[in-house]
Amino acid sequence: MGKCIYILSSGNLKRKDNTIVIENENERKFVPVETTDEIFIFGEVDLNKRFLEFCTSNKIMLHFFNHHHYYQGTYYPREHMNSGAVILAQARNCLDAEKRLVLAKKFVAGAINNMKIVLLYYFRHADLALGQTIEAMDNFNELSQRQNGILELMAIEGNARDRYYSAFDVITGGGTFTMENRSKRPPQNRLNALISFLNSLCYVTTLAQIYKTHLDPRIGFLHETNFRRFSLNLDIAEIFKPILVDRLIFSLINKKQIQAKHFAGQAGGGIFLSEKGVQIVLQAWEERLMATIQHPRLNRNVSYRSLLRMEAYKLEKHILDDEEYEPFSMRW
Repeated sequence: MGKCIYILSSGNLKRKDNTIVIENENERKFVPVETTDEIFIFGEVDLNKRFLEFCTSNKIMLHFFNHHHYYQGTYYPREHMNSGAVILAQARNCLDAEKRLVLAKKFVAGAINNMKIVLLYYFRHADLALGQTIEAMDNFNELSQRQNGILELMAIEGNARDRYYSAFDVITGGGTFTMENRSKRPPQNRLNALISFLNSLCYVTTLAQIYKTHLDPRIGFLHETNFRRFSLNLDIAEIFKPILVDRLIFSLINKKQIQAKHFAGQAGGGIFLSEKGVQIVLQAWEERLMATIQHPRLNRNVSYRSLLRMEAYKLEKHILDDEEYEPFSMRW
């Protein structure tokens, strides 16, 4: 499996023979194309049509972020795993209200269950007062399965996540990283800045793994399919945000790897990671994706990044009527 390249400084992206060349005023770095799957661009980088053609032929995705580290979009190479049968089956499952609701409920159940598992981890290992919130997750999960519409289902999922977020101050101890309320665009405190940034990384990482399957990322089931964005990656990412994003945030804070000095305020309002903060989080994120766990069904170690792709494969089997989809459930 190839790796990701993260570019934070300004410079140029070029190709030389079969190699990616990253240039800035201080250095010139050569990266073999065979070992590269994705490039995350945070700095002001110049590139040309020839380089994009090079990325297309080598199936490399480019993800672009602005100066506040907001995700702006992805250069999505020509799809190379197209399957008419799978896309038709995916569309049928989306257009059929009953079949779509079945899958949407599974995504919500998977998300809430993994929220609960994160809470249980800290309840057992740190003896924190999380019992009522854990019980609330069970109630939200049960309630979600009784809903008859997507909008009602998403409302339940949103309420469950709000209750889940209310426990963050108990886990982190508050202080410098007090949660208060969830705020976005712009995030109003350091913890919200971490959540927003890492959520966006989770969404684009999931998108890159779907690209390696027969599924179409534009056709979602929980999140609405529309003219403007990918949606299937949002569906799958909901399941993994608690175990990838939130656990990583707690680890960074509790180990003091990320601190108040790694954030900065903006004149227009909001709190954002500094360049050093972004470097720390990106390194930790990549390490988390490369880390492995013992897969309960395969009985072998797989990386967290691989789990995202495997989730897409499971979904593909469901829409082809080969095997009913069950969302991944973490075990600690």
